[in-house]
Amino acid sequence: MITSELPNAESVTVTVWVAVGSRFETLKTNGLSHFLEHMVFKGSKKRPTAKAISEAIDAFGGEFNASTGKEWTNFYIKSRVGKIETAFDVLSDMVLNPILDVKEIEKEKGVICEEIAMYEDTPMAKIDDIFENLIFRGNPMERDIAGTKESVRGISKNDFVSYRQSHYVTDNIVLTVSGGIKRADVLKLANNYFSGVKKGKSKTWKNFTTLQKKPQLLLRNKKNDQGHLIIGFLGRKRGHEKKYEEIVLESILGGGMSSRLFIEVREKRGLAYAVKSQTEHYHETGYFGAYAGVDLKRIDESIKVILDQMYGLADKKYKISASELLKGKEYIKGHLALSLEDTKAINGFFGVQELMLGKIDTLQEVINGIDKVTADGIYEYAKSVFKPAKLNLSIIGPFEDEERFEKLLR
Repeated sequence: MITSELPNAESVTVTVWVAVGSRFETLKTNGLSHFLEHMVFKGSKKRPTAKAISEAIDAFGGEFNASTGKEWTNFYIKSRVGKIETAFDVLSDMVLNPILDVKEIEKEKGVICEEIAMYEDTPMAKIDDIFENLIFRGNPMERDIAGTKESVRGISKNDFVSYRQSHYVTDNIVLTVSGGIKRADVLKLANNYFSGVKKGKSKTWKNFTTLQKKPQLLLRNKKNDQGHLIIGFLGRKRGHEKKYEEIVLESILGGGMSSRLFIEVREKRGLAYAVKSQTEHYHETGYFGAYAGVDLKRIDESIKVILDQMYGLADKKYKISASELLKGKEYIKGHLALSLEDTKAINGFFGVQELMLGKIDTLQEVINGIDKVTADGIYEYAKSVFKPAKLNLSIIGPFEDEERFEKLLR
């Protein structure tokens, strides 16, 4: 358990982290992790309906939600400090004792299918799925977290029961609590409300091994007013030794309104409204990419400009000045400090590290790591990642000619 004591805070967030997500699923049960996230809110042993759970939290003005990734799932309740025991009571009951009523399961299938349809109609969000369909091709990580309508409709109560028995066990769960608390008090609550977690170790997953030897393209033909794209390269795993060089590179390339991509793509050429760099990390792999929603008629130019900026850092064509390096570092430190004013974000900062890495870098250690980054270190990292053989391009838009885009990648 990880606790963060904030003596003057009026709120507290209690989060349960489980080291399991969609990459643990089979093709048949794709979407099960996300589906279970929904079902936890549909009724528990003490509060047998969704209404009873929501009323219990509304009664003290609390906030509750959950999220699912490819390697983890979390559930949280945020409340005022005086209601922390109620938050523990409700959250533990939901996570440890969900009813998984068959009628509710069948009803929720319709809800999730509509959620899937919503993302299909939201290309700015869906493009991330399309990109991972491409870059992780051949591995369970290529599948969408929500699953498909077909896989969701085929999930049964027995699937949930078996899944929970395999993964919702002591060695696979981390509890994080942040806010106006004292650790000794929280330990007592944790022992009282989470002692029922089954002992055991979680099953593992299929490791990802890339077979990519040349640029790859995945084109989703869809009638839109914009072309949505991600250009990205296979990168490194979570917690890798060059993580601070990567963070600063991400900031300089596309981390704000004065970043290189924002200036070159939006301000100078008017090619996009939204453009940014982004990274993602998993146990044994990851990627570094750039997203843009661009003018349909100028998508080719947009791709060229983004690639030019990436390759320009790898081959030192575009130098990093001392002032730009400092700005990139301060941008990260400032955003991190602001985000950690929220108890939910504090839980996220420490929870993922403990759950997935088994060790924690404090805020000061992160700042120290960022401060040590040099321009040469960024060039070296960019050169190691921005390689044509690792290049991937996903596009959603009214396009059919794949050869048109493959030429740009070559």
